[in-house]
Amino acid sequence: MGVTIQRVADKKALKTFVDYPNKLYKGNPYFVPALFEDEIDTLDMNENPAAAFCKSELYLAYKDGELVGRVAAIINTRANEKWSHDEVRFGWIDFIDDPEVSKALIGAVEDFGRRNGMKTITGPLGFTDFDPEGMLIEGFEELSTQALIYNYPYYPVHLEALGFRKESDWLEYRITIPEALPPKYERISAMLRERYGLKVRKFSKKQLQKEDWGHKVFDLVNESYASLYNFTILPQEMVDKYVDTYLGLLDPKFVAVVTDSEENVVGFGIMMPSIVHALQKCGGKMFPFGWFHLLKSMYLKYEDTLELLLIGVKEEYRKKGVVALIFQDLLATARKAGFKYAETNAELESNYSMSTMWGEMEFRQHKRRRAYTKDI
Repeated sequence: MGVTIQRVADKKALKTFVDYPNKLYKGNPYFVPALFEDEIDTLDMNENPAAAFCKSELYLAYKDGELVGRVAAIINTRANEKWSHDEVRFGWIDFIDDPEVSKALIGAVEDFGRRNGMKTITGPLGFTDFDPEGMLIEGFEELSTQALIYNYPYYPVHLEALGFRKESDWLEYRITIPEALPPKYERISAMLRERYGLKVRKFSKKQLQKEDWGHKVFDLVNESYASLYNFTILPQEMVDKYVDTYLGLLDPKFVAVVTDSEENVVGFGIMMPSIVHALQKCGGKMFPFGWFHLLKSMYLKYEDTLELLLIGVKEEYRKKGVVALIFQDLLATARKAGFKYAETNAELESNYSMSTMWGEMEFRQHKRRRAYTKDI
Protein backbone atom coordinates (compact mmCIF):
# COMPACT_ATOMS: atom_id res chain seq x y z
CA MET A 1 0.00 0.00 0.00
CA GLY A 2 1.33 3.43 -0.96
CA VAL A 3 1.66 6.64 1.00
CA THR A 4 -1.44 8.76 1.52
CA ILE A 5 -1.10 12.51 2.10
CA GLN A 6 -3.81 14.26 4.10
CA ARG A 7 -4.10 18.02 4.52
CA VAL A 8 -4.54 19.26 8.07
CA ALA A 9 -8.00 20.76 8.16
CA ASP A 10 -9.09 20.92 11.80
CA LYS A 11 -7.81 21.34 15.36
CA LYS A 12 -7.61 17.61 15.98
CA ALA A 13 -5.37 17.08 12.96
CA LEU A 14 -3.28 20.10 13.94
CA LYS A 15 -2.61 18.57 17.36
CA THR A 16 -1.64 15.31 15.66
CA PHE A 17 0.74 17.27 13.41
CA VAL A 18 2.40 19.04 16.35
CA ASP A 19 2.66 15.91 18.49
CA TYR A 20 4.15 13.64 15.81
CA PRO A 21 7.85 14.29 16.64
CA ASN A 22 7.28 13.04 20.20
CA LYS A 23 6.32 9.70 18.67
CA LEU A 24 9.08 9.64 16.05
CA TYR A 25 11.88 10.56 18.49
CA LYS A 26 10.65 8.65 21.53
CA GLY A 27 13.68 7.51 23.51
CA ASN A 28 16.13 9.65 21.53
CA PRO A 29 18.36 11.44 24.09
CA TYR A 30 19.30 14.31 21.76
CA PHE A 31 15.82 15.38 20.65
CA VAL A 32 14.20 18.31 22.48
CA PRO A 33 10.45 18.77 21.90
CA ALA A 34 9.10 22.19 21.02
CA LEU A 35 6.68 23.83 23.42
CA PHE A 36 3.38 22.30 22.31
CA GLU A 37 1.21 25.35 22.95
CA ASP A 38 3.59 27.64 21.04
CA GLU A 39 3.62 25.29 18.06
CA ILE A 40 -0.18 25.20 17.94
CA ASP A 41 -0.29 29.00 18.10
CA THR A 42 2.30 29.36 15.32
CA LEU A 43 0.77 26.84 12.93
CA ASP A 44 -2.85 27.95 13.37
CA MET A 45 -3.18 30.65 10.72
CA ASN A 46 -6.19 32.09 12.52
CA GLU A 47 -3.78 33.03 15.32
CA ASN A 48 -0.50 33.72 13.52
CA PRO A 49 -0.11 37.30 12.21
CA ALA A 50 2.12 35.87 9.47
CA ALA A 51 -1.14 34.96 7.70
CA ALA A 52 -1.13 38.55 6.44
CA PHE A 53 1.84 37.75 4.16
CA CYS A 54 2.05 33.95 4.06
CA LYS A 55 0.02 31.18 2.43
CA SER A 56 0.41 27.74 3.93
CA GLU A 57 -0.88 24.19 4.13
CA LEU A 58 0.07 21.40 6.53
CA TYR A 59 0.24 17.75 5.49
CA LEU A 60 0.31 14.41 7.28
CA ALA A 61 1.60 11.23 5.63
CA TYR A 62 0.07 7.81 6.32
CA LYS A 63 1.23 4.37 5.22
CA ASP A 64 -0.66 1.17 5.97
CA GLY A 65 -2.92 3.23 8.20
CA GLU A 66 -0.04 4.52 10.36
CA LEU A 67 1.15 8.10 10.69
CA VAL A 68 4.66 8.23 9.17
CA GLY A 69 5.45 11.89 8.45
CA ARG A 70 4.49 15.55 8.38
CA VAL A 71 5.45 18.75 6.54
CA ALA A 72 4.39 22.39 6.21
CA ALA A 73 4.21 24.16 2.84
CA ILE A 74 4.68 27.93 3.10
CA ILE A 75 4.78 30.79 0.63
CA ASN A 76 6.15 33.97 2.22
CA THR A 77 5.14 36.71 -0.20
CA ARG A 78 7.19 39.39 1.59
CA ALA A 79 10.39 37.34 1.36
CA ASN A 80 9.70 36.44 -2.26
CA GLU A 81 9.25 40.10 -3.16
CA LYS A 82 12.35 41.23 -1.27
CA TRP A 83 14.65 38.51 -2.60
CA SER A 84 13.12 38.42 -6.09
CA HIS A 85 12.33 34.73 -6.24
CA ASP A 86 9.26 32.52 -6.57
CA GLU A 87 9.89 30.13 -3.71
CA VAL A 88 7.75 27.72 -1.74
CA ARG A 89 9.23 26.79 1.62
CA PHE A 90 9.00 23.47 3.40
CA GLY A 91 9.23 23.36 7.18
CA TRP A 92 8.28 21.25 10.17
CA ILE A 93 9.34 18.20 8.18
CA ASP A 94 9.66 14.82 9.91
CA PHE A 95 9.41 11.31 8.50
CA ILE A 96 10.38 7.70 9.04
CA ASP A 97 13.36 6.27 7.17
CA ASP A 98 11.37 5.41 4.06
CA PRO A 99 12.16 7.18 0.75
CA GLU A 100 8.57 6.70 -0.41
CA VAL A 101 7.39 8.80 2.53
CA SER A 102 9.87 11.67 2.13
CA LYS A 103 9.18 11.79 -1.62
CA ALA A 104 5.42 12.02 -1.03
CA LEU A 105 5.80 14.80 1.55
CA ILE A 106 8.10 16.88 -0.64
CA GLY A 107 5.81 16.17 -3.58
CA ALA A 108 2.87 17.67 -1.67
CA VAL A 109 4.85 20.86 -1.03
CA GLU A 110 5.94 21.03 -4.68
CA ASP A 111 2.33 20.64 -5.84
CA PHE A 112 1.27 23.46 -3.51
CA GLY A 113 4.06 25.62 -4.91
CA ARG A 114 3.19 24.91 -8.54
CA ARG A 115 -0.49 25.70 -7.94
CA ASN A 116 0.63 29.11 -6.69
CA GLY A 117 3.12 29.83 -9.45
CA MET A 118 6.32 29.03 -7.53
CA LYS A 119 9.49 27.88 -9.33
CA THR A 120 11.75 26.66 -6.51
CA ILE A 121 11.37 24.78 -3.23
CA THR A 122 13.61 25.59 -0.24
CA GLY A 123 13.84 24.53 3.39
CA PRO A 124 13.56 23.76 6.14
CA LEU A 125 12.32 27.31 6.74
CA GLY A 126 9.39 28.73 8.69
CA PHE A 127 7.05 31.65 8.24
CA THR A 128 9.75 34.03 9.52
CA ASP A 129 13.31 33.73 10.78
CA PHE A 130 11.99 33.31 14.32
CA ASP A 131 10.62 29.90 13.41
CA PRO A 132 12.84 26.79 13.34
CA GLU A 133 14.99 26.58 10.21
CA GLY A 134 17.86 24.55 8.81
CA MET A 135 18.23 20.76 8.71
CA LEU A 136 20.89 19.27 10.97
CA ILE A 137 23.70 17.73 8.88
CA GLU A 138 26.42 17.50 11.59
CA GLY A 139 26.10 17.00 15.34
CA PHE A 140 23.53 14.22 15.52
CA GLU A 141 24.95 13.06 18.85
CA GLU A 142 24.75 16.50 20.44
CA LEU A 143 21.84 17.60 22.62
CA SER A 144 19.57 19.93 20.69
CA THR A 145 18.51 23.37 21.91
CA GLN A 146 15.07 24.73 22.61
CA ALA A 147 15.10 27.09 19.62
CA LEU A 148 16.44 24.81 16.88
CA ILE A 149 15.59 21.62 15.02
CA TYR A 150 16.85 18.13 15.70
CA ASN A 151 16.57 15.45 13.02
CA TYR A 152 17.88 11.97 12.31
CA PRO A 153 20.99 11.51 10.10
CA TYR A 154 18.91 9.98 7.30
CA TYR A 155 16.98 13.23 6.65
CA PRO A 156 19.65 14.97 4.51
CA VAL A 157 20.35 11.67 2.72
CA HIS A 158 16.71 11.57 1.61
CA LEU A 159 16.72 15.19 0.45
CA GLU A 160 19.90 14.82 -1.56
CA ALA A 161 18.46 11.70 -3.20
CA LEU A 162 15.47 13.84 -4.22
CA GLY A 163 17.78 16.27 -6.02
CA PHE A 164 18.15 18.99 -3.39
CA ARG A 165 21.38 21.00 -3.20
CA LYS A 166 22.90 23.29 -0.60
CA GLU A 167 21.40 26.78 -0.36
CA SER A 168 22.90 28.03 2.93
CA ASP A 169 24.61 26.63 6.05
CA TRP A 170 24.52 27.71 9.67
CA LEU A 171 27.03 26.82 12.38
CA GLU A 172 26.50 26.35 16.11
CA TYR A 173 29.04 26.63 18.90
CA ARG A 174 29.31 25.45 22.49
CA ILE A 175 31.29 27.96 24.54
CA THR A 176 32.90 27.37 27.91
CA ILE A 177 32.19 30.42 30.04
CA PRO A 178 35.59 31.70 31.20
CA GLU A 179 36.55 32.31 34.82
CA ALA A 180 37.91 35.70 33.77
CA LEU A 181 36.75 37.82 30.86
CA PRO A 182 39.15 38.03 27.89
CA PRO A 183 41.36 41.14 28.25
CA LYS A 184 40.41 42.11 24.68
CA TYR A 185 36.78 42.55 25.77
CA GLU A 186 37.83 44.82 28.62
CA ARG A 187 39.98 47.00 26.35
CA ILE A 188 37.34 47.34 23.63
CA SER A 189 34.55 48.04 26.12
CA ALA A 190 36.54 50.80 27.81
CA MET A 191 37.31 52.39 24.44
CA LEU A 192 33.65 52.31 23.37
CA ARG A 193 32.51 53.97 26.57
CA GLU A 194 35.11 56.73 26.28
CA ARG A 195 35.08 57.37 22.51
CA TYR A 196 31.39 56.90 21.64
CA GLY A 197 29.60 57.27 24.96
CA LEU A 198 28.16 53.77 24.66
CA LYS A 199 26.87 51.93 27.71
CA VAL A 200 25.05 48.72 28.59
CA ARG A 201 21.57 49.35 29.93
CA LYS A 202 20.08 46.94 32.45
CA PHE A 203 16.41 46.87 33.34
CA SER A 204 13.88 45.40 35.69
CA LYS A 205 11.09 43.43 34.06
CA LYS A 206 8.74 46.32 34.83
CA GLN A 207 11.06 48.80 33.10
CA LEU A 208 11.39 46.57 30.04
CA GLN A 209 7.63 46.67 29.60
CA LYS A 210 6.90 50.24 30.73
CA GLU A 211 9.65 51.83 28.64
CA ASP A 212 8.85 49.60 25.65
CA TRP A 213 12.40 48.29 25.15
CA GLY A 214 11.01 45.17 23.46
CA HIS A 215 9.82 47.15 20.46
CA LYS A 216 13.06 49.16 20.37
CA VAL A 217 15.06 45.95 20.20
CA PHE A 218 12.88 44.50 17.42
CA ASP A 219 13.26 47.73 15.42
CA LEU A 220 17.00 47.00 15.49
CA VAL A 221 16.35 43.33 14.60
CA ASN A 222 14.60 44.46 11.42
CA GLU A 223 17.44 46.85 10.62
CA SER A 224 20.45 44.70 11.50
CA TYR A 225 19.14 41.40 10.09
CA ALA A 226 17.74 42.86 6.86
CA SER A 227 20.60 41.65 4.64
CA LEU A 228 20.84 38.14 6.13
CA TYR A 229 19.81 35.09 4.13
CA ASN A 230 16.08 35.10 3.25
CA PHE A 231 15.23 37.46 6.14
CA THR A 232 11.67 38.76 6.33
CA ILE A 233 11.19 42.29 7.68
CA LEU A 234 8.75 41.84 10.55
CA PRO A 235 5.57 43.93 10.31
CA GLN A 236 4.25 45.61 13.43
CA GLU A 237 1.68 42.94 14.19
CA MET A 238 4.42 40.28 14.22
CA VAL A 239 6.63 42.41 16.46
CA ASP A 240 3.69 42.90 18.83
CA LYS A 241 3.18 39.14 18.98
CA TYR A 242 6.82 38.35 19.71
CA VAL A 243 7.08 41.07 22.35
CA ASP A 244 3.87 39.93 24.07
CA THR A 245 4.88 36.26 23.92
CA TYR A 246 8.51 36.39 24.97
CA LEU A 247 9.11 39.55 27.00
CA GLY A 248 7.36 38.15 30.06
CA LEU A 249 9.47 34.97 29.91
CA LEU A 250 12.86 36.67 29.84
CA ASP A 251 14.96 37.18 32.95
CA PRO A 252 16.18 40.79 32.50
CA LYS A 253 19.62 40.07 33.93
CA PHE A 254 20.33 38.01 30.80
CA VAL A 255 19.42 40.92 28.51
CA ALA A 256 22.07 43.49 27.53
CA VAL A 257 21.01 46.57 25.56
CA VAL A 258 23.72 48.95 24.35
CA THR A 259 22.70 52.59 23.94
CA ASP A 260 24.46 55.72 22.79
CA SER A 261 24.56 59.06 24.62
CA GLU A 262 21.04 59.87 23.36
CA GLU A 263 19.59 56.54 24.55
CA ASN A 264 19.28 55.14 21.02
CA VAL A 265 19.65 51.34 20.85
CA VAL A 266 22.79 50.43 18.91
CA GLY A 267 23.13 46.80 19.96
CA PHE A 268 21.61 44.05 22.09
CA GLY A 269 22.17 40.50 23.28
CA ILE A 270 19.60 38.15 24.78
CA MET A 271 20.32 34.88 26.57
CA MET A 272 18.15 32.60 28.65
CA PRO A 273 18.76 29.58 30.85
CA SER A 274 18.47 26.33 28.93
CA ILE A 275 15.22 24.48 29.53
CA VAL A 276 15.99 21.49 27.30
CA HIS A 277 15.89 18.87 30.04
CA ALA A 278 12.64 20.34 31.37
CA LEU A 279 11.14 20.15 27.87
CA GLN A 280 12.26 16.53 27.58
CA LYS A 281 10.65 15.69 30.92
CA CYS A 282 7.28 17.18 30.03
CA GLY A 283 7.28 16.31 26.31
CA GLY A 284 6.95 20.01 25.49
CA LYS A 285 3.53 20.25 27.16
CA MET A 286 2.80 22.84 29.83
CA PHE A 287 -0.10 20.90 31.34
CA PRO A 288 -0.79 19.27 33.66
CA PHE A 289 2.66 19.55 35.29
CA GLY A 290 5.05 20.72 32.58
CA TRP A 291 4.87 24.33 33.77
CA PHE A 292 6.57 23.31 37.03
CA HIS A 293 9.61 21.78 35.29
CA LEU A 294 9.92 24.75 32.93
CA LEU A 295 9.67 27.47 35.59
CA LYS A 296 12.10 25.57 37.80
CA SER A 297 14.72 25.50 35.03
CA MET A 298 14.17 29.14 34.13
CA TYR A 299 14.14 30.74 37.56
CA LEU A 300 14.85 28.36 40.47
CA LYS A 301 17.39 25.63 39.67
CA TYR A 302 19.32 26.40 36.53
CA GLU A 303 20.81 23.81 34.22
CA ASP A 304 24.51 24.42 33.53
CA THR A 305 23.95 26.00 30.10
CA LEU A 306 22.63 29.28 28.73
CA GLU A 307 21.31 29.73 25.20
CA LEU A 308 22.23 32.81 23.21
CA LEU A 309 18.93 33.62 21.53
CA LEU A 310 19.51 36.90 19.70
CA ILE A 311 22.25 39.41 19.10
CA GLY A 312 22.19 42.45 16.86
CA VAL A 313 24.29 45.56 16.25
CA LYS A 314 23.50 48.70 14.27
CA GLU A 315 25.39 48.64 10.97
CA GLU A 316 27.61 51.66 11.62
CA TYR A 317 28.80 50.11 14.90
CA ARG A 318 29.49 46.56 13.70
CA LYS A 319 33.22 47.05 13.16
CA LYS A 320 33.68 49.08 16.34
CA GLY A 321 33.52 46.14 18.75
CA VAL A 322 30.03 46.55 20.22
CA VAL A 323 29.69 42.75 20.42
CA ALA A 324 32.55 42.76 22.95
CA LEU A 325 30.64 45.23 25.12
CA ILE A 326 27.56 42.99 24.98
CA PHE A 327 29.48 39.84 25.88
CA GLN A 328 31.43 41.53 28.63
CA ASP A 329 28.11 42.07 30.39
CA LEU A 330 26.42 38.77 29.54
CA LEU A 331 29.40 36.54 30.30
CA ALA A 332 30.00 38.23 33.64
CA THR A 333 26.34 37.73 34.52
CA ALA A 334 26.45 34.10 33.39
CA ARG A 335 29.57 33.35 35.42
CA LYS A 336 28.11 35.02 38.53
CA ALA A 337 24.93 32.92 38.17
CA GLY A 338 26.99 29.71 38.05
CA PHE A 339 26.62 28.72 34.40
CA LYS A 340 29.39 26.70 32.79
CA TYR A 341 28.47 26.79 29.10
CA ALA A 342 26.66 28.84 26.48
CA GLU A 343 25.07 27.50 23.29
CA THR A 344 24.93 29.87 20.37
CA ASN A 345 21.97 30.13 18.08
CA ALA A 346 22.59 29.13 14.47
CA GLU A 347 25.02 31.55 12.80
CA LEU A 348 25.43 31.83 9.05
CA GLU A 349 28.76 30.30 8.06
CA SER A 350 29.58 33.56 6.26
CA ASN A 351 29.19 35.57 9.49
CA TYR A 352 32.91 35.78 10.21
CA SER A 353 32.55 38.69 12.65
CA MET A 354 30.71 36.43 15.10
CA SER A 355 32.87 33.34 14.66
CA THR A 356 36.02 35.35 15.41
CA MET A 357 34.51 36.47 18.73
CA TRP A 358 34.58 32.93 20.06
CA GLY A 359 38.32 32.73 19.41
CA GLU A 360 38.86 34.65 22.65
CA MET A 361 37.36 31.75 24.62
CA GLU A 362 37.35 27.96 24.76
CA PHE A 363 34.75 26.75 22.28
CA ARG A 364 33.89 24.05 19.79
CA GLN A 365 31.84 24.20 16.63
CA HIS A 366 29.69 21.11 17.16
CA LYS A 367 26.69 21.39 14.83
CA ARG A 368 25.96 22.42 11.29
CA ARG A 369 22.57 22.81 9.64
CA ARG A 370 21.55 23.45 6.08
CA ALA A 371 18.80 24.95 3.96
CA TYR A 372 18.31 22.92 0.78
CA THR A 373 16.83 24.05 -2.52
CA LYS A 374 15.90 22.80 -5.98
CA ASP A 375 13.80 23.80 -8.95
CA ILE A 376 10.26 22.48 -9.30
